[in-house]
Amino acid sequence: MELAVKYRQYIAEFIGTFALVFCGTGAIVIDSFSGGAIGHPGIAASFGLVVIAMIYTFGETSGAHINPAVTIGFWAAGRFKAKKVLPYIVVQLLGALAASFLLKSLFPLDYTYLGATLPADTVYQTFVFEFLLTFILMLVIIQVSSGSKEKGITAGLAIGFTVWLEALFAGPVSGASMNPARSIGPAIASGHLQHLWIYIVATILGALFAVLIAKIFNKK
Repeated sequence: MELAVKYRQYIAEFIGTFALVFCGTGAIVIDSFSGGAIGHPGIAASFGLVVIAMIYTFGETSGAHINPAVTIGFWAAGRFKAKKVLPYIVVQLLGALAASFLLKSLFPLDYTYLGATLPADTVYQTFVFEFLLTFILMLVIIQVSSGSKEKGITAGLAIGFTVWLEALFAGPVSGASMNPARSIGPAIASGHLQHLWIYIVATILGALFAVLIAKIFNKK
């Protein structure tokens, strides 16, 4: 138990990312399984609402990053210790992979994509969308967070509704990942890796650009 308390930040990031991927991509899988019972608006809501829930649950413990791009962004902003970046990313990826492989075991037959993010059209279009979506999300996160922690009523709602909004309008174009872990889990579990690099590179660059822009507004 003492060991669990010592590493509770990492446990929180694992659980938070697991919940994000299980509920978010799970909504995509269940929508297909049920013949469209959830619908695209419902899928977007699932992502936004689970983010709100995880921020309220783990914001005080780990900051509820649940996103490697956000962790890297906080580090680049000088709000997060470098020694914690890699452990955070590792447990986030493990949480995403655990959720995706669980979904695969629950829906083994016809749902091979498992909510994987794939371009609807060109690579260029998807890259630009993911860059800008993550830029907007990270900018909101930086402005409403305290240090490296997403916590409180304002942060939870602002960040969750941003995810909801972006998933709602951009989901049909790029999948609206905004999160390398959210894309890596389903991609590896489903074996659809051909476009995965976009969702890693574009999201991290978008988060870093947001940090750069945020410095303009936060300069005293």
